Amino acid sequence: MKPGRTLLEMGAERCSDAELVAILLGSGGRGFSALDSAGALLDKYGTLAGLMNRPLDEVAQIRGIKAVRAIRLAAAYEICQRLLKEIARDA
Repeated sequence: MKPGRTLLEMGAERCSDAELVAILLGSGGRGFSALDSAGALLDKYGTLAGLMNRPLDEVAQIRGIKAVRAIRLAAAYEICQRLLKEIARDA
């Protein structure tokens, strides 16, 4: 099942980290899927926390990522950072 379908049918909480990253990436390339690229990122950096806040050019070196997809990941990380700040401020 494709990651987006998993999220739609089972909910985001049932998706693996790789599936969620693949959804952000959007698509793969010739001979590999977004899930393959997401898996490669997590293999290299270990965890979502390890992946986040990496230099864009470093992330873009992973097969299937390139600049636009690295920017999407950086934007998702920044959204999470801002959300955490809001939660802390409102607590």
